[in-house]
Amino acid sequence: MKKYLRHTNLVVIILSALVYSSFGITLRQLSVSQPMAVEAQEHGKKVTPEAVEWKPRWPGMDIAILSGDPTKEGAPFVIRLKLRDGLTVPPHWHPIDENLTVLSGTFRIGMGEKLDRAATTALPAGSYSLMPKEMRHFGWAEGETILQLHGVGAFKTFWVNPADDPAKKTGGN
Repeated sequence: MKKYLRHTNLVVIILSALVYSSFGITLRQLSVSQPMAVEAQEHGKKVTPEAVEWKPRWPGMDIAILSGDPTKEGAPFVIRLKLRDGLTVPPHWHPIDENLTVLSGTFRIGMGEKLDRAATTALPAGSYSLMPKEMRHFGWAEGETILQLHGVGAFKTFWVNPADDPAKKTGGN
């Protein structure tokens, strides 16, 4: 009986050591990886308005990529669009959800495959809109308007009528 108890105690000690040591390893991994995550957040990217690097997208619209790569599948991104007063964005859609925030100006937005100015909603500065993937939508700027878009790429635009693609009309990108 004493021999059995010694073996049982030995098994309990070994199992306890295995459980606690793997638990200890997990805790050590968490404590090592946690400060790195906090450090990455503390040193994240910051962009002031004067540091935004605008590039022409097509006549009347400039684009700035603030973070990420909107062309990369599965990659988060943040971009800004600067639209001149009156610029119309023809009906189009995206294969991902589009999160849009109006930073300045007013963006008139409508849903559907045909541009219908009477069926739009005015989104003044501070407004937010979500267009689920594949939702057909269109819009135009009232006054110079700056939009911020974010999502998880790849961010592509498909025009309902391919002839409406401003890049093809102007030879832009």
